Amino acid sequence: MPPVFAHGALRLYLLALLESGPKHGYELIKALKERFGGTYSPSAGTIYPRLGKLEEEGLVATESAGRRTNYHITAAGLAELNRRRDELAGVENDISASVRRLADGLREDIRSNMRGLRADLAATAEAARATAKAADFRVPGGRPAAGQRSLKDAEMMLQEFRDDLRAELRLSARSQPIGPVTLETMRTVLEQARIAVRNSLQP
Repeated sequence: MPPVFAHGALRLYLLALLESGPKHGYELIKALKERFGGTYSPSAGTIYPRLGKLEEEGLVATESAGRRTNYHITAAGLAELNRRRDELAGVENDISASVRRLADGLREDIRSNMRGLRADLAATAEAARATAKAADFRVPGGRPAAGQRSLKDAEMMLQEFRDDLRAELRLSARSQPIGPVTLETMRTVLEQARIAVRNSLQP
């Protein structure tokens, strides 16, 4: 797969991120992850050496903020950024292309994983259907008492699943946006689960 950033492009983009104000390393990593919609997150080993190089060149400076080190762009860094605005626009275009490429690759991985999940769900649904057919859900007199209990259990499981996943999504959204990969995964998994459950309901 082609590199996410061309040679020197990440260095320039870090200057652009610092133009809006001082940031520590984790904030820069998070900003890059958000710019890529969650499809790419640079490692600390990628970011900090470049920040160190920018500091050596006098384009950024550091200041302590508790246990963290904040980076801010210097006058020399801003001058270089202004001089390379056209190049920065090209970097933005390259990032957009990289996002599309990475998203396509992730979607293919999801599809491949979903094929295996679909087979597992189908097998589970078939086993559940066979077990249900072998069991007697009716008591004398034709009153489906056990069946009613099973319905309540199924409804409770659905409610617990919804509540738990909703809480996790809201908790995650507090720290970072829900990305397109997460949405695609949820859409695919839930659709396959719905199909499997529907099939298991067939007589």
